[in-house]
Amino acid sequence: MRIEILGSAAGGGFPQWNCNCRNCRSLRAGTLRAKSRSQTQVAVSDSGRPWFLLNASPDLRMQIERAPVLQPGDGVRDSPISGVLITSADIDQIAGLLSLRELQPFRIYCTQSLQRILRKDNSAFGMLNRVPRQVCWTNVVPGERFPLLDVEGRESGISCEVFSLADRYPLYVSPERVAELNGEEALLGMILTGSSGMRLAYLPAVPKISDELLCLLETTDLLLFDGTFWSDDELIRVQGSGATAREMGHVPVSGPDGSLQLLAGVRRPRKIFVHVNNTNPMLDESGPEYRQVRAAGWKVAEDGWQLNL
Repeated sequence: MRIEILGSAAGGGFPQWNCNCRNCRSLRAGTLRAKSRSQTQVAVSDSGRPWFLLNASPDLRMQIERAPVLQPGDGVRDSPISGVLITSADIDQIAGLLSLRELQPFRIYCTQSLQRILRKDNSAFGMLNRVPRQVCWTNVVPGERFPLLDVEGRESGISCEVFSLADRYPLYVSPERVAELNGEEALLGMILTGSSGMRLAYLPAVPKISDELLCLLETTDLLLFDGTFWSDDELIRVQGSGATAREMGHVPVSGPDGSLQLLAGVRRPRKIFVHVNNTNPMLDESGPEYRQVRAAGWKVAEDGWQLNL
């Protein structure tokens, strides 16, 4: 399985357009040993075509232009992108769908609840179904494995299983609508298995780490995991107010109950942090936080990385 990390930052990217924190300010000034990052976006393929997107970031159009494997082939209108898998209704994960509205057929894999939010509550996403077969919506069920199909319905060599991580929907979803939806379908992790049997776990947002999750991750070969915040009070210390990492649905990286410690016993997969917020000190490659991450056997994802399983 081929994996392209097109973007690796949390919402807003790095530097964030309206942020003057130490990281963003120093990166703009050229005094921080760090790399600019667009918003998290991953693409996978078993054989080099077709390709499937894991969510659809707000930076998707730019990310496609930076990745030759995702650009048109021989046809006047053509794309190797056959589908998009959606893990939540967060804006960071769905805004890029509207960049795919130019009548190019593809599939969207998501739960029934997420499809209801997108298609019934957000009229803008009607642009994805202006003509017959423009987008084929495919419902997925947590715990059930399904094949990823190309636009003609042929198996791609990749299968996927999604599983529930939390029951909290984004704030823009009304309480009335939330009451009608299945809580297990609100936030998902996914495991993709290629034709070789190698397994990729993709979890860009993780509110808690259970023993069950730890056992599941031990069955994988590559882990792309939520690295949003270094500490639970990170935004409060940077801004002087705000919510904690856990209140926003992210286990912090550091601390005795952080992901670095809790996942230390997961030995099998290569471990890479994605969805890194612009305030996270581990973005500074000369800092102690970055060194701690690397010493623990983790890497911090960068835009443009190409991986193979």
